[in-house]
Amino acid sequence: MNPTKKNLSWIACAAGSFLVASLAQAGNVVGTVKYAGAAPAPATVKVTKDQKVCAKDGKIKEDLLVGADKGLQNVVISVQAVPGAKPPTEKATLDQKGCRFNPHVTLVGVGAPLEILNNDGILHNLHTFSSANPAFNKAQPRFKKVMKTTFSKPEIFRIACDAHNWMAGWIVVTDSPYTTTTGANGKFKLEGVPAGTYTVKYWHEKLGEKSQEVTVAASGDAGADLEYPAQ
Repeated sequence: MNPTKKNLSWIACAAGSFLVASLAQAGNVVGTVKYAGAAPAPATVKVTKDQKVCAKDGKIKEDLLVGADKGLQNVVISVQAVPGAKPPTEKATLDQKGCRFNPHVTLVGVGAPLEILNNDGILHNLHTFSSANPAFNKAQPRFKKVMKTTFSKPEIFRIACDAHNWMAGWIVVTDSPYTTTTGANGKFKLEGVPAGTYTVKYWHEKLGEKSQEVTVAASGDAGADLEYPAQ
């Protein structure tokens, strides 16, 4: 065999073996984020425009949603400084339906496509309040069902609709696949985190940011429960 080809073959095999070993040395970060004290009742929202479309369902403010078991929804969880982490590349979708943003907190990778849908058949006006990424203020008429965009830097920022002042949401631009949000029960799971000790950050739009250290073993689950104090 040609010495160069032989060396390249060995390097390829070694790289493959290293990748398999790395994947084997990985666990999951799992947990529940809760709200201490009595769960506050969500405030109702008054629909002042386009009632035929926007008032079909009762609207509530989504800035503090707490489940029956005190699970806190829409908390952004991110494992910091994971070696080899790269931004997610899959498409993310933010829908406007019933004159609300769904999901309330949208995750999208740096450079990955974000599709913003208008399924209401009325005029919406998208307004972002970013600083690391260029902010935009764009009309989305009823005939423009899809608008596409990308973001080049990691950031968390607010998005609103200037045509319907109760519509509010958040966009999380992340440079790591080890980022997620809590569900309605406050639970989350991040899979395939390489073994090691990391800082896990928790962000909530109203309750702020917290962090704790978590050690991930070569397999299994590392618990990362957290409780926010009541306000």
